[in-house]
Amino acid sequence: MADPKMMFEGLAVALVTPYRNGLVDLVALARLTNHVVEGGTRALYPCGCTGEATSLTREEREQVIRTVIEAARGRASVIPGTGTAVTSETIELSQEAIRLGADGVMVITPYSCRPTQEGLLAHYRAVADRIDRPMVLYNVPSRTGVSLAPETIAKLAEHPRIAAIKEASGSLEQASAIRARSGIAILAGDDALYLPLLAVGARGVVSVAGHLVPREMDAIHAHASAGRFAEAETIHRKLTPLFRALFLETNPAPVKHALMRLGMMAGELRLPLVPVRAETAAIIEQTLERIGVAAPVRSGG
Repeated sequence: MADPKMMFEGLAVALVTPYRNGLVDLVALARLTNHVVEGGTRALYPCGCTGEATSLTREEREQVIRTVIEAARGRASVIPGTGTAVTSETIELSQEAIRLGADGVMVITPYSCRPTQEGLLAHYRAVADRIDRPMVLYNVPSRTGVSLAPETIAKLAEHPRIAAIKEASGSLEQASAIRARSGIAILAGDDALYLPLLAVGARGVVSVAGHLVPREMDAIHAHASAGRFAEAETIHRKLTPLFRALFLETNPAPVKHALMRLGMMAGELRLPLVPVRAETAAIIEQTLERIGVAAPVRSGG
């Protein structure tokens, strides 16, 4: 298993799931995994929201997890998303991911059913009790309709296997409140808030932009960790147009378009997601050119 101290530090990438002709493109996934790992990524999060997890069958989830683990070759932790709206299913998916060799699991708050804070406590504890790897809580109320309260997070952090939270509420106040109540590792869930969250105690980011600019995203953490916030801010300012462009439409449509334009994969999505509009595509392409993102040199993987 990966070193727990390194699993929740610095750059992690929320991997897209490449498709070609309607099927998961495992060759492109392995190539993408190698690209981001070579760029300094310390952890890989397949089968999350960016990976269109709700569109994957169980067999496809297994294929994706196996492929990422094999392509990473121990160079980065692999922490698949395993959360669903049903606790029993979340337990099954988490156990399966660990059986396949995952270093941990990320569990999104149950969506649609809108559980109470008491329900969230019971859900996460039930899952954590049935696994033997670290769990990352995933708080993204814009997608699920429910938010983990800082007090709830503090209680969950007492569990020996609940180690981190991907905090994607978009609130600095929320992150500060978590820090005030718990020592749980906070991972930014929004690229645009990565540097501000580092300033209030976050330890890393689960990034979308990291597909395209892994070295720059890794450098933000390196500079901030060394107290060089001016240097970190310079990179943050350079990348801000990219952060904005990648969320002009529903993620992962914009980043898939960017990866397609860079020749790394087809830009396919699964319904109900559709490709970005022409005007959005133009902004993405102009942004890539303006910040100097070019197609990577392929080497192995």
